[in-house]
Amino acid sequence: MSFDLTTDQLGLRARARELASTLVADNAAEVDRTEEYPWDNVKALTDAGFMGMTVPKELGGAGRSFLEANLVVEEMASYCGPTGRIVVEGNMGAISAIIHYGTKSQQRLAADLVLAGDKPAICITEPDAGSAASLMTTRADKRGDGYIVNGKKHWITGGGVSRLHLIFARVFDEDGSELGIGGFLAIRGEAKGLHIGAREPTMGLRGIPETEVIFEDLEIPADMVLMPPSGFKRGFADLMNAYNSQRVGAGTVALGLAAGAYRNALAFAKEREQFGRPIAEFQGLQWMLADMSVQLEAARALLHKAALSAGHNGSPFPDATLAAQGKIFTSEMALKVTTDALQVFGARGYSRNYPMERLARDARMFTIGGGTAQILRTVVASRILEQKLPQTRDGFAQLAEQAERDARLEAAE
Repeated sequence: MSFDLTTDQLGLRARARELASTLVADNAAEVDRTEEYPWDNVKALTDAGFMGMTVPKELGGAGRSFLEANLVVEEMASYCGPTGRIVVEGNMGAISAIIHYGTKSQQRLAADLVLAGDKPAICITEPDAGSAASLMTTRADKRGDGYIVNGKKHWITGGGVSRLHLIFARVFDEDGSELGIGGFLAIRGEAKGLHIGAREPTMGLRGIPETEVIFEDLEIPADMVLMPPSGFKRGFADLMNAYNSQRVGAGTVALGLAAGAYRNALAFAKEREQFGRPIAEFQGLQWMLADMSVQLEAARALLHKAALSAGHNGSPFPDATLAAQGKIFTSEMALKVTTDALQVFGARGYSRNYPMERLARDARMFTIGGGTAQILRTVVASRILEQKLPQTRDGFAQLAEQAERDARLEAAE
């Protein structure tokens, strides 16, 4: 597996760096201060073709890979975390699931919205179903050809600014029997029964709202049901498989934040003088900077490997183990690198006149959102041990009972 970038990919990264280091950098502090969605940045991203890069050419996109999208994400996030996140969700996650699982009309709808600058919202998390996402209570009840959705999500990134929503819900047949978990598409402003609730006052990444999204008898017609390949029975697994691209993207935002902090710390260490010489001449700081560079390179290699795994082993999405490993390592690395980079600045790093405290606050999100570092370790462990690792108190007993039932059915056949 080669990590060498092609001439085209190098040019893509250079174009992204030019936009990131000018308009995006100029707006970053104000976006954080006002907590307003960076619409100017979104327009620039759209004009540059950075929204919908992974959308196939026949749908108007560039047909680029997840790796290429992540090159842009890292550059944007190194100056502005929220802008990096917008690029992620304009190329991965919901849009990936729709492009690979959706009908032709669903693909066209999603592509048109994203290519016009929309950042789709993935509605998974609920007040009592965070890491235990499969315990969600939002339900979709079959009514004729469509479904009626009721429930409440929270910590939905882009609530109130996103138009396209991919809603995860438990599915029930007309007789009340549960069928599994499915995905349902709704457009804010067009779908009656979709309401934006309270906004969370967040520590970082303040330019993108995190809100409740409430569904009250939301009517989902048949043509807006995103049917997973295995149907509703294994719908959650299929939909979360598509979410692996989002995890690689989230890890790349953390990488970008850390890279931006390192870039600033390196420049400052060369310029700042104490005791009559640049602080870069002190071994204690030299080793801090060296460690930062090592961790950044390791994280970048992990995420690039994860991104490049898409399309292998019969899946169009990144490998689940590699995606989890990359996000765990990079999110934790970003905490250390942004903190150490702030330390290089001393008291100035603690001031809002410099970007260091903002980068550190923004980085703090990524060991939590999109799968905590702890739950992703369980994902990795289950894969390397080649067994399910249920987290409920009676989970292993239930697995044993299911295995016994399966064995009896097999013997009977």
